[in-house]
Amino acid sequence: MTATVLVVDDHPVVRDGVTLLLRAEPSLKLIGSAESGRVALLRVGELRPDLILLDLRLPDMLAPEVIAGLRQVHPAGRIVVFTAHGDHQGLLAALDAGANGCLLKDVAGTDLVSALRRVLRGERVVDPRIMPDHSSRSDALARSGLTRREYEVLRLAAQGQTNPEIAETTGLTRNTVKTYLQSALHKLGARNRVEAIGKASEAGLL
Repeated sequence: MTATVLVVDDHPVVRDGVTLLLRAEPSLKLIGSAESGRVALLRVGELRPDLILLDLRLPDMLAPEVIAGLRQVHPAGRIVVFTAHGDHQGLLAALDAGANGCLLKDVAGTDLVSALRRVLRGERVVDPRIMPDHSSRSDALARSGLTRREYEVLRLAAQGQTNPEIAETTGLTRNTVKTYLQSALHKLGARNRVEAIGKASEAGLL
């Protein structure tokens, strides 16, 4: 059975490259493309593709915003974030917003097709170069009881960011950042952020 794909990217070269790649793959059919988040929401609503390949950086909207919108107009669609930036903070936010996978744009054609097939089967696929210790960190995260958002805020705090800086990086309000940090401290049994970072590091989270 052929799965339908829509590509969302503001670079024509990327859209053309994916088009050529999928043309040679009978199990995947490209049914459209969009160059911005707003156009993507309209097109997905009309075309209802099985899978959306979404650029992390669009000119008009952040990927987590687009993902939230896509989940509303077409909940059944699988979303794979496609990026040239392996360490981008937005990747965790995109996964948290509901992306089914994250892949790097230099992925070989056969690997891309294989990854998309896995996502269509219901797996979450993250390129190991983006987060090499993704699986072990996921296990540690599950054991700690931290949500992905609490972990993200704590990770940025560990990098030395202040609450206002974390708010700017994540797109959250300062009060929300404070709430997530307090919740993370409580779950880790820490009295302050320094102690929390130490405990998170010991637990294999950082």
